Amino acid sequence: MSHPSSGTTGAHYHRRVAEGDGTEREFEIGKDGLGGIVVGMDGSPASFHAAAWAAGLARRERARLVLVYVEAVGGVAYWSPMGVAVASEAAESLVEELKKEVVNHLKWIDIDWDFVHQRGDPAVGLEQVAEQYRADLIVVGRSRRRGGLLGTVPATLVVEAVRPVVVVP
Repeated sequence: MSHPSSGTTGAHYHRRVAEGDGTEREFEIGKDGLGGIVVGMDGSPASFHAAAWAAGLARRERARLVLVYVEAVGGVAYWSPMGVAVASEAAESLVEELKKEVVNHLKWIDIDWDFVHQRGDPAVGLEQVAEQYRADLIVVGRSRRRGGLLGTVPATLVVEAVRPVVVVP
């Protein structure tokens, strides 16, 4: 089978991909199976639904599950040094609570997993962690707020992420 745009045969194309053509690829689309799955966690029921769905997929695919809490630092609480201290303390408390919940849920599932805490824009942070872990997929929960179908983070990821994104209801 020929590729009209390149003039090369399908077999030649696949051999070049398998052997490497000297160029670095940031993300491989269409490979067999999943190696890693990144899940956005914020403590909401939707994020736990996303984590449960992704954990099942990780188990079936024998993939590493990376649960990520990205502390959004753009809010009013971060406008003053006192606010930063209070917000950071609250975030650390949430992170510890999330880790306990995750351990409680994942102790029955035989998968490799990590928990990552980052600061910054949640959509950007999830994409950065996915790149760091060479994840094949990002999973997030759908926002339950009225007025928006997906929510800001899922909508941004669906439009801008390099790798596939699954939004779990």
